[in-house]
Amino acid sequence: MISFNYETDFELADEPKYEAWLSEVIDSEEYDEGEINYIFCNDEDLLQKNIEFLDHDTLTDIISFDYTMGSLISGDIFISVERVRENAAEFGVVFEDELRRVMAHGILHYCGYKDKTDEDAREMRAKEEEKMAMFHVEPTA
Repeated sequence: MISFNYETDFELADEPKYEAWLSEVIDSEEYDEGEINYIFCNDEDLLQKNIEFLDHDTLTDIISFDYTMGSLISGDIFISVERVRENAAEFGVVFEDELRRVMAHGILHYCGYKDKTDEDAREMRAKEEEKMAMFHVEPTA
C-alpha cells in the first residue's frame, strides 16, 4: 500500500494516478508492494532528518528509510518539495517531472539500485528515465 502524507502545503494533484504508477514501477522490477509512505515536507524538516539520522548537515531532496524484506518493498520516503522545486529550476525541467524522478528514485533504492559511484549513478539515472516514462500524462486539448 502506498500512502501520501503532507507536512507542508503541497499536495499531489491526482494521488490515485501516482499510486498506480508507483505500483507499476515496483511490479516492473519484479518486487512486491508492501507499505510505502511518501512524506512531503520542506527543506528544514528534511535537513533535521539528514543531521539526526545520517549525520549530514546538507540540504537534500530525498531521504529514504528502507524496511524492505526480501522481495517485499516497504519504507518511508521523505521528499523536500522546496528542494525539488529548486532543482527543477536549476536543471530546466518541469517541477512535476523532477518530482516523479525523485519519487521513482526512492523506489529504485529499495530495489537495490545505488548511486554513490559514477557508474551506479548512470544506471540509476537510466532507470529513473525508464520509470518516469511509465507515468501516463493525459494530452491536453
